[in-house]
Amino acid sequence: MSTETAPAPAPAPVAPTGISNDDLTKYKTAGEIVNGALKKLIELCVEGAKVYDLCVEGDKLVEAATGAVYNKAVKGVKVAKGLAFPTCISVNNVVSHFSPLPSDDLVGLVLAKDDVVKLHVGAQIDGFASVSAETMVVGASAQNPVTGPRADAIKAAYTASEIAARLIKAGEKNWAVTDAISKVALDFGTKPIEGMLSCEQSKNVIDGKKRIIQAPTEGSRSGVDSATFADGDVWGMDILIASGTDGKAKQAPNTRTSVYQKANEVTYQLKMKTSRAVFSEIQKKAGAFPFNIRNLEDEKRSRVGVQEAEQHGLIKPYEVQATPAGSFVAAFHFTLALLPAGPSLISHAPIWYSEDKVKSDKELKDPELRELLTKPLREPKKKNKKKEGEAEK
Repeated sequence: MSTETAPAPAPAPVAPTGISNDDLTKYKTAGEIVNGALKKLIELCVEGAKVYDLCVEGDKLVEAATGAVYNKAVKGVKVAKGLAFPTCISVNNVVSHFSPLPSDDLVGLVLAKDDVVKLHVGAQIDGFASVSAETMVVGASAQNPVTGPRADAIKAAYTASEIAARLIKAGEKNWAVTDAISKVALDFGTKPIEGMLSCEQSKNVIDGKKRIIQAPTEGSRSGVDSATFADGDVWGMDILIASGTDGKAKQAPNTRTSVYQKANEVTYQLKMKTSRAVFSEIQKKAGAFPFNIRNLEDEKRSRVGVQEAEQHGLIKPYEVQATPAGSFVAAFHFTLALLPAGPSLISHAPIWYSEDKVKSDKELKDPELRELLTKPLREPKKKNKKKEGEAEK
């Protein structure tokens, strides 16, 4: 009788990136779900549409689509899935995170012609998240294109996102992206929103320690470490550009925070029974991902519970901020994986944006960045004969 130990079962194939093929499929599936939700929401963003209804519909679309996939338990455990970021629809000078509750003053807000609308939503499968955002203008079309400050902000943000996607590659530094965003904004006569962060992602994490900051102040720049992009990285890149000369954002008037996220690094025993019950519900429903109070069982009770949890750092708020009245903010957010063959978008390309709908009289001037835009996201490599059955990474 042999005394040799039986070999352990082989793990799922892992690419040199550290992202297994199975996990990459989960990322991509989440990206497809987000794209489907955004397509429907863009169709619904018409004059007279109620922002509250759109946010509720976006969440329903993601929950329904994630509920239809990965329903086979793994070793007796159900695969966690659902929202990775609740639907937010922020209009004109509101920067982000607007997703009202039924009791909020602005719950009756409706879209009007020429409103600049930013749609932001994310999905996750087994903790692997794809988050996406894009900007559209109500009533605009190729026959009735966006012009003026609206067009400047939208085209600047779109251009900056295309450049950022080409700069996030193995061996490059995070500060190259920061500097490029500022250059693009300057050429379009716009301003990046100060201090906004983009983060590395991993399973159950959308706010990793490696970060990119746009338009840093002197104080905020020192708080972001230099980072080198590497194969295996997954990044959620957030571009936010304001028309005009002021990129400072403050608490938006008549708004309350409705989106929060559990802080994994903090522990504290909540004193109030209501707070403990609400925090338990948050852990069960949202896990490590951001959530909207609206999606908890009881809004009034949840407000009370969230207040104590926030005071002691157990959850962090996603505040609703705005630039000065009369300005316009455009946003694009994409999720990108760095694979051996080059960068690969997990999220999909923007749905609404096209050159014939957005007509700015300004253009990118920086010659190096203009040259970068002519290059594909993934540079072609010398062809090697693949082994039979080998998948592209």
